[in-house]
Amino acid sequence: MAITPTVNSAAIRWHGDRLQLLDQRHLPTETLWLDILDSQQAADAIRDMVVRGAPAIGITAAYGLALEAQRLGESATLASLQNAIACLAASRPTAVNLFWALERLQRVAGDLQGNALCQALTDDAESIHREDLAANQAMGEFGADLLPDGATVYTHCNTGALATGGHGTALGIIRSAWARQQLSGVYAGETRPWLQGSRLTSWELLNDGIPVTLVADSCAGQLMQQGKVQAVIVGADRITANGDTANKIGTYNLAVLAQHHQIPFIVAAPVSTLDSALPDGSHIVIEQRDGSEVRAIQGKPVAPDNCPVYNPAFDVTPAALITAIVTEQGVIHHPNTEKLKAHLSQVKDRRHD
Repeated sequence: MAITPTVNSAAIRWHGDRLQLLDQRHLPTETLWLDILDSQQAADAIRDMVVRGAPAIGITAAYGLALEAQRLGESATLASLQNAIACLAASRPTAVNLFWALERLQRVAGDLQGNALCQALTDDAESIHREDLAANQAMGEFGADLLPDGATVYTHCNTGALATGGHGTALGIIRSAWARQQLSGVYAGETRPWLQGSRLTSWELLNDGIPVTLVADSCAGQLMQQGKVQAVIVGADRITANGDTANKIGTYNLAVLAQHHQIPFIVAAPVSTLDSALPDGSHIVIEQRDGSEVRAIQGKPVAPDNCPVYNPAFDVTPAALITAIVTEQGVIHHPNTEKLKAHLSQVKDRRHD
């Protein structure tokens, strides 16, 4: 079945009957694209960090399910896709966008079968990709409004075009603020153990001509103490009903430091990251990853190979430490349960207008 490709972005290329992912494990030294032909390959790419960032994970999962339907062809039904859905869902348990995308495609599938099902899933995966790019651009404008002129901001992990459908979430705010000429520069924390800040964020910002200074994660407190940071902007992989936020490990440290130094701590994430089914952060499943990621850097040992390791991929920042959550629909100042509920209610109302 021939399907015309319609969507591409910095890290995700869709060709109608196959997906290409920029292998982010090799950046910034090599630019390698991997072909993804079915749901298993998509799940492997998500789990093995070929693609990362909650929005990009959701987009990849959507395309992976569409590809699986295409592979099954006329025999494709929602029932026949259940193993693929389970495989994709198990690839990264913390990123809510993954489950949101899979649930959305299952609603679209309904009772459709065969080529009709393939086309419906493909169309919706493409829509998720396009919608994410539009959401990031809107988020960037809302978030830039929160920054003072001449600000220097600190960011953690990678939340740019590589982690999304394009433009970025936290990095999207930075891009929009730079375009408005209201930003002086960016400090990027290296983000151990996968070094997404040093390998990816610095690469993206340098390519865009945005002044960036790379720092060790442990440098953040000193920068704030010296008055060199006017805001901290991060992304999120899951936000619970009360505004608690799961993001890359090390985010909570930054929130505590920002509060101590009275610096705004801003979280940028699409509405799809808001998980109203979980009352607070204690209910978030935190992915535990292999200790070899900490004992070695890009395969080179930096610790004894028998040293025990605690390696959570994420931590949870309490809502009380968050100045604002920025979505594509606006800003939630000093988030709590009532404010998040009202924000989601407004989103539903707009969609029904």
